[in-house]
Amino acid sequence: MFRFVRNVVFIIFLFVILFAYAMFQGGFASWFLFYSYLPIFLYLIGLSFYPISKWTVERKLQKHVVATGDRVKVSIQVNRRIPFPIFYCIVEEVFPETLNRVDLRHAKYQYLDQPNKLYKSRHVKKMFFPWFKRKFEVSYELNQLPRGKHDIPAIRLKTGDIFGLIKKEHVYPAGNELIVYPVERSIHLIEKMNSYEQGSISSFAMNLKNTNVATGVREYMPGDKFSWIDWKQTAKKNDVMTKEFEQEKSTDTLIILDSCYYDGMNLLAYEATVEMGISLMETIRKQASQVGFLSIGEETVFFPVKHDPTKMEWIRKHLTQIQPSGKYKFSRKLKEELFKVTNSFYVVLVTTHLDEELKETLQHVRLREKKLLIIFIQADNRISVEEHRIIHGLRNEGIGICILTEKELVMDVLEVNTL
Repeated sequence: MFRFVRNVVFIIFLFVILFAYAMFQGGFASWFLFYSYLPIFLYLIGLSFYPISKWTVERKLQKHVVATGDRVKVSIQVNRRIPFPIFYCIVEEVFPETLNRVDLRHAKYQYLDQPNKLYKSRHVKKMFFPWFKRKFEVSYELNQLPRGKHDIPAIRLKTGDIFGLIKKEHVYPAGNELIVYPVERSIHLIEKMNSYEQGSISSFAMNLKNTNVATGVREYMPGDKFSWIDWKQTAKKNDVMTKEFEQEKSTDTLIILDSCYYDGMNLLAYEATVEMGISLMETIRKQASQVGFLSIGEETVFFPVKHDPTKMEWIRKHLTQIQPSGKYKFSRKLKEELFKVTNSFYVVLVTTHLDEELKETLQHVRLREKKLLIIFIQADNRISVEEHRIIHGLRNEGIGICILTEKELVMDVLEVNTL
């Protein structure tokens, strides 16, 4: 309001000065200056009172759901009723803090030791010249999108006259939601752990069936092997019968994600744990194994092993929005949560931090579970001497640890040794 009053007073002051000069000075030159300023004065007065806040500004996204690293085309449409002549107009996006980061997919992990290099303030400013147009549109592209749920709140619009005497600005609420899912990496599991229902003996065979123990016969089904045909039963029943073998039971797997915050945390390494979590779930699920998911942070979220496969989308949404948080230590929360779980699992822990308290917790977990695997993700230069000592001690106790640094994370296919 102060700026509006100041501009109007200044314009009227110029008008009064030129009018007084023409009245007292007289002559062609003085009146020429006054009448030359008169249309400018009328335009400036009209622009001062012209309500740009009444404009309708709308943002349209080509897609509302994408994966990390993708790009989205955005168009901003401006509509106005009164075709008042506007010399220029600047459209500026108001972006949330969550978008002030770029994601290069697996190439971003070359900066695992220097994650701040991926933080970049996004600015989108477009200038156009509407003049008498009632409708105009501005398009741009958002690329290298980071993971998360991004709420783009508003659009800022600036305009003014050609001389710079009048400047007007208004922020239009134009909320749009953009959801960026974590990308699923290709993972090669060097070993896959299976166990038989007859006992607790572990096996690393990749076959889904134990074809040595036949438990009965059934009618032939498409996909059955030729060697499974029971020729005696086929001759008796005059129908193709195949042997039914005792089904192996794939080890129930529980993936645990460390989402607790600690001082000096490498947030880019945490992004890698999120991608690893969703990628592991998808890889294990495709191998006809049952897999559950446990996220431990400020809030603990558990998706049971025998959950509905359609709820995989719920896990994906959870991993889209999750951020490291919590005042509790991860090791204590892990111990509390595992005491609630009664079944025996093949536990896969994905974390970016190891300490002595977590080591003791993992030793207790190892006594309860058939197998325990730790996937430790961190930049090579950020792995401390204490963490190296803990890794060596856990390996000596038979606990498997797979270390992933920038050297492995930049590869197209991640190799995870489950031994």
